[in-house]
Amino acid sequence: MSAKPVERPTPLNRAFAHVRPAIMTATVFSLFINLLALVSPLYMLQVYDRVLGSRNVMTLVLITAIVIGLFVVYALLEALRTQVLVRAGIKFDAELRSPTFASVLENTLKRTPGGAQSFRDTDVVRDFLTGAGLLTFCDAPWIPVFLVVCFILHWYFGVLAIVSGLIIFGLAIANDSATREPLRLANQSGIAAQNDVGATVRNAEVLRAMGMWGGLRDRWALRRDEVIGWQASASDRGGGIMATIKFVRQVVQTLILGGGAFLVLEGKITAGSMIAGSIIVGRALAPIEQGVGQWKNFLNTRGAWERLQSMFRADEGNYERMSLPAPKGKLTLENVAIAPPGTQRFTIRGVSLELEAGTSLAIIGASAAGKSSLVRGLVGVWPPQMGAVRLDGFDLKHWDPEQLGSHVGYLPQDVELFSGTVADNIARFGEYNAEDVIDAARLAGVHEMIQALPSGYDTPLLDSGASLSGGQRQRIALARAVYKRPALIVLDEPNASLDSDGETALVAALNELKAAGKTIIIVTHKMNILSVADKILLLANGVAQTFGDRDEVVAKLFGGGPRPVAPPQQAGG
Repeated sequence: MSAKPVERPTPLNRAFAHVRPAIMTATVFSLFINLLALVSPLYMLQVYDRVLGSRNVMTLVLITAIVIGLFVVYALLEALRTQVLVRAGIKFDAELRSPTFASVLENTLKRTPGGAQSFRDTDVVRDFLTGAGLLTFCDAPWIPVFLVVCFILHWYFGVLAIVSGLIIFGLAIANDSATREPLRLANQSGIAAQNDVGATVRNAEVLRAMGMWGGLRDRWALRRDEVIGWQASASDRGGGIMATIKFVRQVVQTLILGGGAFLVLEGKITAGSMIAGSIIVGRALAPIEQGVGQWKNFLNTRGAWERLQSMFRADEGNYERMSLPAPKGKLTLENVAIAPPGTQRFTIRGVSLELEAGTSLAIIGASAAGKSSLVRGLVGVWPPQMGAVRLDGFDLKHWDPEQLGSHVGYLPQDVELFSGTVADNIARFGEYNAEDVIDAARLAGVHEMIQALPSGYDTPLLDSGASLSGGQRQRIALARAVYKRPALIVLDEPNASLDSDGETALVAALNELKAAGKTIIIVTHKMNILSVADKILLLANGVAQTFGDRDEVVAKLFGGGPRPVAPPQQAGG
């Protein structure tokens, strides 16, 4: 019988392992905190049974002073336990935030919904592990200590504590069983509603211009109604159980005092034992009652933990990789087949080619030929379902994504800038030297335009650069792509929004990059850009129709006559 494969620890497992020592420390503190919780009932026992009987003031003063000192220790341990857990929460967040961000990004590329929810799930797990939820679990193991003390005082207190604890725990289990499914459905509907409203806000211009907000508002309202409906169902189911739990608490408190008073009248225990028993039974039940109060948080945390684990396990690239040598730019495609994430329809099928470092390739073809799909595969955005894309011989999936990104320049069709300064956007939001930023801007022919902005390179770009024209945004994005002159530069319709001056600057930049030995991939429909290409790949329906040297392909396609391949248009794939 084959052994079950061992699952690789997820980033969530690793983050938890980093804070486990802090949790164990908090558990040890909880031992002494719970032992010190016996101070108050023992004090009451001594006051009622010894001090009041002997009327000895010095005994009262002495035990009071001792108790106050022990309470100081109790308070210090509580404060230390809180500080340990707070710092554990900081460490947990520091360990988990980077892999969470990377996995959310990867899932977004795979078009998996619920990305933003993962950040909230991280907060939920962190808050539970470092807050009142964990403290409840830390206190629970010491319940037997209080039960033993209850039996020492009188078996009645011990039995009452056990029976009432079992009743409260059973009601909590019933509450979980009754509310689990409605709460799960409410959470799912809430995530869907949040995703809907996020997409609506991002496309506010289109909604306003075409009067679409009514239908989307109604769809969002329907989602909200589902959330409220499931939450109401859970409340209806759990309300009666929670009321019963409160009833049991009140009855137990009454039975403790009433039964204790009867035992005192019968001479079975002293008045001090009655008061002490009341306090200790309450202390024994406290973790159970706290657990009931934290039950909803526990369920939310369990759901958040499972969602995070599923996300990390679905992201096969969340493990650490060895750093690879800086690539020269040799690009190899081996029978590559690519399908958009979430679909089984291949938009690229069986494409193979090899480009030596420093070679420039133009990809041409009609709309929906698969050009954009192919370049997404070349930069690792859409990993191939079949075949391999290799940079300097290494499969792209063997590269650490962040390391690979520093050696790749990518200009997509849909240009997106980010909130920050112009310099931040060009430098990809990393640390930068002004010389590198200006070099990239000059190369993209945008330096003078940036100088004319109100604060030059320090001009903030709000709302993703909405104040800039499409051509300006595209040229800043081009500067970002050529920042630090990476080994592989992939440009998808780089001249779609450029005027004649912008196209001239683009051709000059491409020639300069070629001279520097950079590998360049261009998707284009314009003949003047083809002039910088060493090779041309013609795609049709996701299949390579022609691949070869530029002059040979142009002669084959156009009979040697230099004329445009097609008018400028949006490439559909």
